[in-house]
Amino acid sequence: MRVLGVDPGLGRTGVALVEGHPGSLKLLHAECIETGAEDADGPRLLELSRLLARSAGSLHPDVAAVERLFFSTNRQTAMRVSQARGVILCTLAAAGIPIAEYTPNEIKESVAGYGGATKRQVLRMCEAMLDVEQIPGPDDTADACAAAICHHHRAGLQPHVVPAPASRVSPALELAIAAARERAGGVTASRPAPRARAGTTAPAGHR
Repeated sequence: MRVLGVDPGLGRTGVALVEGHPGSLKLLHAECIETGAEDADGPRLLELSRLLARSAGSLHPDVAAVERLFFSTNRQTAMRVSQARGVILCTLAAAGIPIAEYTPNEIKESVAGYGGATKRQVLRMCEAMLDVEQIPGPDDTADACAAAICHHHRAGLQPHVVPAPASRVSPALELAIAAARERAGGVTASRPAPRARAGTTAPAGHR
C-alpha cells in the first residue's frame, strides 16, 4: 500500500509517500510545499492546491492520510490551517484519492506508542520505522511521514481502538503493533449509561 501522508499548513505543508506494511515500511518521497508569506491568502491557497495536485499526480498513492486540526490556542493560525486543510481535502478528492483523517494524538500513539509523545520522539521513531538515518526537510515533512505510518498501522484494525495506559506502551515498533492488534481484538469500549427517556421524571435530588 502506498500512503501519502499530509501535514497541513498554509505556509508549509509536509508531504510524504510511504510504501509497504507495518514492520516493513519504505520512504519513497518526502517534501515540504511552501507558499510565499508576502502573498494574500487566496493566491497562497491556490498555489498550495496546484503544487499538491502536481505532487500527488506524480506519486500515485493508494490513499492519503491527513492530519486533523485538533486544537490551537491561536485563532488566526487555526483558521489558516483549517483553510489549508479544506483546500488539501478538495484537491485530493478531485484527484480521486481516498482520504483518511487522524488527530495528532492518534498519529503519535500509532508511531511512538504514546499520544503525548514529543516531536523529537516521533521523529526518531519515524526514522527507525522507515529505516532512514534522517528524514529530509523541516518538522512538517516528518509529521507527514508520521501520518502515513499511522494509516499503515491503523488501516487493518477495527475503529475506536481503546489505548492502553501510556506507561505500559512500549515505543518499540514490534511491541506497538502487537499491542495495537491485541487491543483491537480483545478490548471493547464501555458503553455510556442510558439516558432517561423524554417524559420520565428524574429522582428527587437530581432535578
